[in-house]
Amino acid sequence: MSAPSGAPVPSAPPSYEETVGINVSYPHPYPVPEYGQKPDRKGMNPPPYMGQPAPVNTPVTVQTVYVQQPVVFYDRPVQMCCPSCNQMIVTHLSYDSGALTWLSCGGLCLLGCIAGCCLIPFCIDALKDVDHNCPKCGALIGSYKRL
Repeated sequence: MSAPSGAPVPSAPPSYEETVGINVSYPHPYPVPEYGQKPDRKGMNPPPYMGQPAPVNTPVTVQTVYVQQPVVFYDRPVQMCCPSCNQMIVTHLSYDSGALTWLSCGGLCLLGCIAGCCLIPFCIDALKDVDHNCPKCGALIGSYKRL
């Protein structure tokens, strides 16, 4: 139960650093936060390599794009920018006979209104299709179809 004479008795096994060969007394190249302390990110990035070129600041071109919402046309005038003359306008309305006008006329004919009463839908703007025109340049901007 005793150690052989001449050989020192180790008190504990060697530590991991001693076994692997890490120099414990050598300071760390980067700051290591203490236990319970949050790293502040200062000095935590590795230094650049000696052969690494410095970052080059290239000029960035910025292009501004304006996206215009599509205009929905109904049977009322719309204030908008004319795509043809680029002026702020309120559209001018013109009424044309469309599918609803002709179907109303045909329905009145089937009901027996053949003495000219079947032509009444052609006099009512609420049954006609609507075209939106620019009052300045006269360009057709859009239309609203009843059916």
